[in-house]
Amino acid sequence: MIHHISIAAENPLRVASVLAEICHGKLFDFPNPGGSYAVVLFDDYGTGIEVFPLGSVYIPGSDTEPSKVIQTSSSPSFVATHAAISVPASQQQIEQIGMREGWQVALCDRGVFKVVEFWLENWLLIEFLPPELATEYLQSIQPQIVEQVLGQPI
Repeated sequence: MIHHISIAAENPLRVASVLAEICHGKLFDFPNPGGSYAVVLFDDYGTGIEVFPLGSVYIPGSDTEPSKVIQTSSSPSFVATHAAISVPASQQQIEQIGMREGWQVALCDRGVFKVVEFWLENWLLIEFLPPELATEYLQSIQPQIVEQVLGQPI
């Protein structure tokens, strides 16, 4: 299970506020790097989303030092990294929030399950699973269905 993820955003406070609204979480200042925020869901899994300023990257530490976040001057147009997150908000609420923010939102059929694609700042994909879609998703990842779709494990 994934307990937390970190993402970067052009406007970290705006993005974190929207994520807190959709996830019914709480928003906190996050100390490192400055200008970062944490959305904490207070669910049974300790789910959290850290939102850093765009250009923030993790770099590895040494044998005696932990990794750290530094600022770079480059910003991606799009990234392969994304997350699917079960949320208490309804599909309609998610779509209304996306429309309000001017961000692309669409219900997308992945074949054996559906997700609400939510494009934070129109460049970073989060797949939201409102309760009815979360149930469908969980049913679709049973071993027999996964093997039917993806074939035998390697």
